[in-house]
Amino acid sequence: MFIPNGYHSARHAAAIIDLSARGRIVVTGEDRVSYLQGLLSNDIAALEPGHGCYAAYLTPQGRMLADSSVLNLRDALLLDVHSSITAMLVDRFRELVFMEKVTVEDRTTAWAAFGIHGPQSARIVSEVVKPTTGTGLTRIVTDELENLPEYRHMAGQHDGIPVVAVRSDEIGEVGFVVYTDTEGARALGEALALAGAETLDLETFDLLRLEAGRPVFPVDMNQETIPLEAGIENRAISQSKGCYVGQEVIVRILHRGQGRIARRLVGLSFEPNSATPAAGAVLTTPQESDGKPVGAITSAAHSPALERPIALGYIKRELAEVGTELVAVGAEHRSSGVVTSGSFLRLPRAG
Repeated sequence: MFIPNGYHSARHAAAIIDLSARGRIVVTGEDRVSYLQGLLSNDIAALEPGHGCYAAYLTPQGRMLADSSVLNLRDALLLDVHSSITAMLVDRFRELVFMEKVTVEDRTTAWAAFGIHGPQSARIVSEVVKPTTGTGLTRIVTDELENLPEYRHMAGQHDGIPVVAVRSDEIGEVGFVVYTDTEGARALGEALALAGAETLDLETFDLLRLEAGRPVFPVDMNQETIPLEAGIENRAISQSKGCYVGQEVIVRILHRGQGRIARRLVGLSFEPNSATPAAGAVLTTPQESDGKPVGAITSAAHSPALERPIALGYIKRELAEVGTELVAVGAEHRSSGVVTSGSFLRLPRAG
């Protein structure tokens, strides 16, 4: 069976991927926290320097315009977003600045980013990223990195250029996103590779995050998605913060509707020898394989670890229970599978 480059390293050692193409928006000014607190779904005001969170930006109807990791860099808030929505978000955020003392900048071309994932990633980051000058520290301790909660980050430097290392569990393994200025990107990337990280391409990275059951925007979530449909409410939504755009709809579903929605994103595991369904393939029940669709696939791949095709897809709420049998119907193939729960692989999680 073919195993793509970097897959084994990401699961058993460490692998590195260039994430510089993703968008990076920096919000500064003394009102930056209260400004984003009123726009995003998570509790930005609760973030201390060095902390971060995952959040969504919604329409007034509660549908997703974007998702983002949000990092408190002490003097600024950094939003890491998909490249396809960066310009839209910058324009929209600027339009919503009225009396607030806030500046919104697209810093995508000024910053570079690398993802480094795998059981050895903390060791490699601690070898390459050194403490900021003046701290009195000689090294960043591997155990401290491994025990960081997701989105928590540490500042450091490489060859005198500032670096921020952020804990990321995107593929279900210990991992980090490491940011630096573009002038230091090449040297940092080479140093991480020399320390033992194998190169990972986007297609393999997508397979790894799919094995971990992690949906991504705008593939598994888009501007028609309510966060509760995608199952990201525990990560992306604060139920204790004040008002934000789309909150009324979310609260109504959670409390009056007891979380009931018309469809849910689920994991799907298919027969080992079946064809891997394509994104967009229609899902039906075995009893109605030629009849009315009950959902559709958003992401699919063949898992080397499970030796079978796996997928994420939306199906009707009443069919979302684990073990429900479904059929993926494509242009040339039909694949039989069952609904699974959460991560396809029971991966250990540090932190």
